[in-house]
Amino acid sequence: MKVFTLSGLLLLSIVFVSCKKDRPESACTVSRSTLAGNYLVTAISYKASPSLPEQDFLLYMPDCSKDNLLQLNADGTYNYLEGANVCDPSDAGSGVWSVAGDRVISDGTLNGTVQRYDCKALVYYLEDVLAEGDRMTFTITRQ
Repeated sequence: MKVFTLSGLLLLSIVFVSCKKDRPESACTVSRSTLAGNYLVTAISYKASPSLPEQDFLLYMPDCSKDNLLQLNADGTYNYLEGANVCDPSDAGSGVWSVAGDRVISDGTLNGTVQRYDCKALVYYLEDVLAEGDRMTFTITRQ
């Protein structure tokens, strides 16, 4: 009898563990409200053409620019804030931004087609930046 009871308990525990519901993944849609927050540029890559290797353009940025924050506000305004290492105080600024389909548009540095957004990092790209057929990809990460 003990064997049947133990077997039944074991079977029940396996059923409960295996039937656990998966948590739904949160929707990370691209909109002004979901993108609102402070971001740091964490990667910039450049590919001159599809056949050439990708280059790390973040290496070419001055260190004093690597800690600057882009503050995106849900009302469609942004602030570009100098970090602790200030290059030029006049580099800070503000403006307007919006989302149109899969594109992020601003009157400043935030422009491009969204490649992916996971609610933490936004990856977007621009094409034909320095030459026809090239692509520059930016990754900005929520702080």
